[in-house]
Amino acid sequence: MKSMKLSRGLILFAAASLCFASCQNSGRDTRGIEKSADFDTLQVTQRSHLEENPANPFCDIRVEFIYPVHSMGVGPDTLQQFFIQNMFGMPYDHLPPREAVEAYVKNYIENYTYDAGTYRDAVSDMMEINALIPGIDLADSEHSVNESFYSYHETLSNSIVYNRRGIVSFQVEQSNNKGGATSYVAYRNYVVDVNTGRQVTESEVFRAGYDQALQNLIITSLLEQNGVKSVDELEDLGFFGIREIVPNKNFLLTDEGFIYTYNKGEYSAYQLDAPEVFIPYTAIRSLLREHTPAAKLADLK
Repeated sequence: MKSMKLSRGLILFAAASLCFASCQNSGRDTRGIEKSADFDTLQVTQRSHLEENPANPFCDIRVEFIYPVHSMGVGPDTLQQFFIQNMFGMPYDHLPPREAVEAYVKNYIENYTYDAGTYRDAVSDMMEINALIPGIDLADSEHSVNESFYSYHETLSNSIVYNRRGIVSFQVEQSNNKGGATSYVAYRNYVVDVNTGRQVTESEVFRAGYDQALQNLIITSLLEQNGVKSVDELEDLGFFGIREIVPNKNFLLTDEGFIYTYNKGEYSAYQLDAPEVFIPYTAIRSLLREHTPAAKLADLK
């Protein structure tokens, strides 16, 4: 499947270390158009073994956080709060970037330790039941219990997809694994107007009835991406519910149009990559409300 995602690589440091790196971007892009904001980056990786014993299971947490330090509009504190809230969650949005990263990592490790303790208590209780009640053997196939807890892994990062004309579009990617064979990956897209510090939403930029009007465009894009000619053929590949698909508010804005991301499990099986759908402004100009960020970008086409 053709992917429009930007490549992103985490710089991995030594285990059980907390290291930060900072890089400053210039204020203008190569075409001379002023960027909406400048950014720095914080990177961290940390491993924590249960009971601090290297022989025990562990949790790995890796974070790469790109955050604004200056913008052509509102102050950096306002934008930083927006980025932190949507990267780490509301409990962290009152913290400065470095402290937010540290607090998130610390909380992840504490939650892992708590989960391990809860699991071990449950195993202990079940073993006691096994000893007290004749005829129940937790070692057999029906009641088998793994006495060892699992290792957890999480990677959390964001990437700047668009950064011009008063708009910043960024994507948060979160991957986690809690002991199973499969890692679960989710993508969250955000667009912020740096002049106001507010998120740009579907209801703001589109006229009423836009969701049904976009349906055919979304379906057509999925057909073209997957090299098939019908919805039935898409379903054979692992998609479902495509005839009812509508915009899911998970979009990015660029110079050319909208990019929608549909996470695994929305309209496709978990075995497939998360589909991305590009919708050019030229195809939807009549659906856009005037004087909105999307309409202003569309007028440039």
